[in-house]
Amino acid sequence: MSLIPLPHTLIPFLEPYLPKTTTSGRPFVTLTYAQSLDSKIAAQPGVQTKLSHLETKTMTHYLRSKHDAILVGIGTVLADDPKLNCRYGDRSNIRPVILDPRGVWKYEKSTLRGICDDGAGLAPFVIVDECAEPTPESIKAVELQGGKYVKLSLIDKREDNWGLILEKLGGLGIKSVMVEGGAKVINDLLINKEDLVDSLIITVAPVFLGKAGVDVSPSHQINLRDMTWWTGVQDSVLAARLNPPLITN
Repeated sequence: MSLIPLPHTLIPFLEPYLPKTTTSGRPFVTLTYAQSLDSKIAAQPGVQTKLSHLETKTMTHYLRSKHDAILVGIGTVLADDPKLNCRYGDRSNIRPVILDPRGVWKYEKSTLRGICDDGAGLAPFVIVDECAEPTPESIKAVELQGGKYVKLSLIDKREDNWGLILEKLGGLGIKSVMVEGGAKVINDLLINKEDLVDSLIITVAPVFLGKAGVDVSPSHQINLRDMTWWTGVQDSVLAARLNPPLITN
């Protein structure tokens, strides 16, 4: 399906939150996702749920076009089998990054491999724990198309791995990364003590998904700053920056 035109008012709305040059050695991080009014990103665990209007779907691809990489967790990949490419403008050189600590993903069977075969996107960087054992078939398929498996010493406290992950991506030449989910990835980044998220962009759809839905709900209070809203035909979009999480005993 082709994208509808980007609403002209979205460009100046988003501009202050687009990637800037950083001096930290880590990429600029945009955390973005769509949620329901009751803060759910899916109707049930493992179930692909469409929330965004066509306007904000185009916005997602516009945002992707401004980044070097798109990052998602393994839960999102297994549930959605996403394309992780960019259909806005001529940007087929955006790198997918898959966070797959246990190395369970079968790239050779994925939609993303077909996208790469067609020349519409790049092969992924797959981040795994140093003890993970991806299948030889997956490793070969990724590397043949120019991607790679990146082994890191990850710890059980997931939210504390993000500094290491982002430093590694920076070392691989990625200067900006758009993080799109899923819930564990979003919640972990929101509560990370290192203040790694540079921009937060949330699409809010006018629907309640109910108690069975998958929550985005960080464990600590988080305050926002520099907030602004955009309203479209159906969805509203919040753009903001994070203050460091307020942790109480």
